[in-house]
Amino acid sequence: MNVGDKIQALRAKNGMSQEALAHRLGVTRQSVSKWELGQTLPDTEKIVQLSQLFRVTIDSLLLDKSPVADSPAPKRHFAMYLIVKDFAKSVAFYEKLLETYATVLGKNRFAQLFFDGVCIAIMNAAHLAGHDTTGSGDHKFAFNFWVPDLAAEYERVRRLDIGRTTAIACAGGNYHFFNVYDPDGNVIEMTGGAFSSEMG
Repeated sequence: MNVGDKIQALRAKNGMSQEALAHRLGVTRQSVSKWELGQTLPDTEKIVQLSQLFRVTIDSLLLDKSPVADSPAPKRHFAMYLIVKDFAKSVAFYEKLLETYATVLGKNRFAQLFFDGVCIAIMNAAHLAGHDTTGSGDHKFAFNFWVPDLAAEYERVRRLDIGRTTAIACAGGNYHFFNVYDPDGNVIEMTGGAFSSEMG
């Protein structure tokens, strides 16, 4: 398998669309498509992010004869959103603290840092329209879970009846999500794939 084939296989195994993978890596869907077709290769930073996201070694992605580990696909991906007032200073702080570089996305709306296999997203408080619009407090962080089937997860959480749950909403074009709140009002944002606006 070449690099593009491996990326496609890992993406499919984890239930992610090209759009969802592009969103997580801060690239366009067309970039992901070109990688998978073998027209271009991801740069070094994206290779590292891909290895962390899919929990495989960099060698297994790059070396032709190195198979991608056949580990069970995770049901969810976890990230933590830290909501900050001074976006630039906060990004610089965490880059130095974690000794890594952030991928800044959406014209300073948020940045992603990968640390020990976990995505830490720094959210710019000035650009949070569409996120947590029904929130009851000044949230400083939010847990985020990506699931393969957002509609199914929404129905599962509603049946659990464990806390206030919002309807599925859309932010940023193709980013669908819903929020569920814990007993202290902390927000858990669920986003994912396999969702059609007709379901909402």
